[in-house]
Amino acid sequence: MTAPGVTHALFTARSMNAQNRAEMRSAFDQALKLAERNRLTLRVPRETKTAPNTRGMHYHYRPELFLGLQGVTNFSFPRESFRVGPDEMCVIPAGVPHGEVVQAGPDQPFRNLVAGFYNNTISLHFAHEVRPGKPDIEVIEFFDAPNLDVFLTLANTTAQTHSMHGPARDTVLKGLLLALLGLFRNLVETGTGGLNSDIGKVFQAKCLVREQFANPELGVQHIAEQLGCSPDYLSHLFHTETKERLTHYIQRIRIDGAILALETATLTISEIAYASGFADPAYFARVFKQHKGATPQEYRVQLETHRQQQEVQPKTVYHDHLDYTHGVPHKKEEAGKK
Repeated sequence: MTAPGVTHALFTARSMNAQNRAEMRSAFDQALKLAERNRLTLRVPRETKTAPNTRGMHYHYRPELFLGLQGVTNFSFPRESFRVGPDEMCVIPAGVPHGEVVQAGPDQPFRNLVAGFYNNTISLHFAHEVRPGKPDIEVIEFFDAPNLDVFLTLANTTAQTHSMHGPARDTVLKGLLLALLGLFRNLVETGTGGLNSDIGKVFQAKCLVREQFANPELGVQHIAEQLGCSPDYLSHLFHTETKERLTHYIQRIRIDGAILALETATLTISEIAYASGFADPAYFARVFKQHKGATPQEYRVQLETHRQQQEVQPKTVYHDHLDYTHGVPHKKEEAGKK
């Protein structure tokens, strides 16, 4: 739902009120009931390699979740297309390009519920049709999510399980859906909208940076123009409210996006630089090293080394011994004894 052009909606969309939260709780309750009865239709596109320049499509570094409420969403992907209607759910894996065209129902306007994942933050918003076929944000709230990794693991595993074939596939999928939807339901009930506590322009600036960090033109001047204030005023306000310089915040969000791409995507360093809003890969490497103490290539090597170290760790730890079954270290240890 966070396609290019959605930025204006972030400025005009309302934060959720008590009625919106009640509606959102009801939507998740309905989805949970359907999942429990194996009646929640799940649609997941076939994963493809990230294609940054697919015309009319966009993609995200993290998965996106849609619950159909009213009307239908016509999703298009590089290799397929499908529709998501009421009582249906769609999970779009990270990096899969997609486009959306919506359509009202016979007696009801279009409406769906969309979940997005950021850095320690989850966004939930209702989408409506702003002009024929065009969805946009109606109301939105950002929730603090220190357990973001749990949400991401469930969403990613749900998408992977959907394409599996096996006797326990449906049972596993049902359990994953119940866990994921239940966590969203609890988040709406008890979660805190930390980002919404920021005063207006700071909140809008954060939204703009998080949604448009891939735009190489994004900077203090550009954001200030969008918000109708001076760059000096915005910089001072942002630092006063957050204790962080806006220029540093922009870089940090871009680097966070680049780190996720290094961890999950197969893009080259230059492709990641451009996708993260850096016009010059060499400058991207310098900024990355300032933030992480290593170049992007060095960081990628460190990730691979860490994965290999985890692979050779004990598979089971007992009170009196370590079990390396089926691990490489056990074989090495026995070879060393000979």
